[in-house]
Amino acid sequence: MIDKPAAISKREALVNDLGKLDALIVAFSGGVDSSFLLASARQALGEKVLAVTATSLIHPRREQEEALRFVREWGIDHIFLQTNEMEIPEFLSNNPDRCYHCKKALSRELLRIARERAIHHVAHGANIDDIGDYRPGFRAALEAGMIAPLMDAHLSKEEIRFLAKEMGLSVWDKPAMACLASRFPYGSVITEKGLKMVEEAEAFLLTLDVGFRGFRVRHHGSVARIETDPSDFKKVLSDQTRGAIAEKFRAIGFEHVSLDLEGYVSGKMNRGVALG
Repeated sequence: MIDKPAAISKREALVNDLGKLDALIVAFSGGVDSSFLLASARQALGEKVLAVTATSLIHPRREQEEALRFVREWGIDHIFLQTNEMEIPEFLSNNPDRCYHCKKALSRELLRIARERAIHHVAHGANIDDIGDYRPGFRAALEAGMIAPLMDAHLSKEEIRFLAKEMGLSVWDKPAMACLASRFPYGSVITEKGLKMVEEAEAFLLTLDVGFRGFRVRHHGSVARIETDPSDFKKVLSDQTRGAIAEKFRAIGFEHVSLDLEGYVSGKMNRGVALG
């Protein structure tokens, strides 16, 4: 349980601090954290806020579409930034510091846009819960001089969801969504084909009328490993759904389909990696 009055006070302090800035660019993925930050910045700064959404093979198209709907709903100036992670050797090799190199390249582009528009601050949506997981991308953002207002306000993910609901944000209960590269075990080479396979597989699961929440399709070469909440296991294993998934995944290019008996656990692919 969260302390609701304390969370509301944190949000008031957040808006107050954002209001002291001359203008702000928000790295906007369309997720709950960046949406909450963006909406708070809009209230604090009015038209002096710009949302920038990265678009590339590692970002599902549905996320870009949802981001666009959000900024239109809030009347926020917005641009899509085309990135090409597939040109970064350290990204393709997919070592545990993959996110560092990806975020470093993205930060450079965000800062370039900021310079062109004479905006002195670029923010991203990290919160205090991110401290408990392996987040090399946060280090890259910190080195680049980006700010993390939600972290500075000591806001947790649970508090952000509560406050987003209080604000009437449609994304308040949206499942967490990491980039598609996170579906590949460290050390396995990331390919354009593999990214498209994962995106298509996850998009298909969303079309099934079974109410999946918080799932992932992990890419293990010829094997697709589905992670979903254990409460969804019966839905997955019903004859009709199981057969539909197997048939579609084979058509996508996977030879085998497995269900992770542990279920979906955020950050599971980071197990065995030292925090840093």
